[in-house]
Amino acid sequence: MAIPTFRQLEYLVTVVDTGSFTRAAEQLHVTQPALSHQMRALESTVGGPLLERLPRSVRLTPMGRAVLPHARAALAEAERLHTVAQRTAGLEGGELEVATVYSVSLGILPPVLRGWRRRHPGVRIRLREYPHADRLQAAMASGRADLAIGPAPTAWEGPIRELGVEEFAIVLPADDPLADRPSGSVALIDLADRTWVHYAADNGLADLLDHVCAQAGFRPQAAIRAEQTAAAPLLAAAGLGPTLVPANIVPPHFDGVLLRPDPPIRRTLTAYTRTRPDPLTVAFADHLADQVRANPAGFPAAATLPARTDAPARGQNLLR
Repeated sequence: MAIPTFRQLEYLVTVVDTGSFTRAAEQLHVTQPALSHQMRALESTVGGPLLERLPRSVRLTPMGRAVLPHARAALAEAERLHTVAQRTAGLEGGELEVATVYSVSLGILPPVLRGWRRRHPGVRIRLREYPHADRLQAAMASGRADLAIGPAPTAWEGPIRELGVEEFAIVLPADDPLADRPSGSVALIDLADRTWVHYAADNGLADLLDHVCAQAGFRPQAAIRAEQTAAAPLLAAAGLGPTLVPANIVPPHFDGVLLRPDPPIRRTLTAYTRTRPDPLTVAFADHLADQVRANPAGFPAAATLPARTDAPARGQNLLR
């Protein structure tokens, strides 16, 4: 049985990304007839047409749409194979691809990356950010990164390492009637009649906010939906409505007020890979686990909280 070559997969991805055989041939530094020949050979190998030529562009066929993600994953895996080979050869440089969700890149990750950079200045970090944990997991499964950092993945077969449990906070403006509660906490039902600073539909925090409010017995009405996670606490502090955020994304000098939801809302954070990680990825995971601070000062450490573990049964604490 014939197997597509690396070059053929590279040609397919380049044609799709450029939208043109002519531009793809220029980018690949090959002639257009040679490119067309390789594409016909690939189509013969997989057993059907992958691309439809249009007057000014190309369009994927149904088979092409099915094949393209696997082609991208194979190219990404080949790229990482080359990087791993360089690392094991003892080179000081290299590149580590880290994927995460928006809230993690805003909250816990910057100080971790700062510390890593000081210790390993020759290692480049490529950061890939996703709005939803499902998209993060799908990207990791397709081979887009060496390591994923985010909420515990669902039914994950690869190694997983727990990093801690982050607390969520309700953000209100400083002059809100509820802002000076002695308890420092608020029940979500007390905010049922408010309009909220909500999140765009593809942001995973939108699902979380809807879920916890449904558990409290109401559906949050949106005054505004924020595309950027970082904008939500600022909009809430400006008086557009309460919002729910990981407490660790709120900047130190913040004009709003943070209240702890009652009961608390928490999320387990993990680092995970698809396969046994190489030594550089393990070193980064060790640094991450040592340096990560899931909660800022003023919120209790995860170890002092009643346990509510979302980590999966498979692969827990194996990323070593």
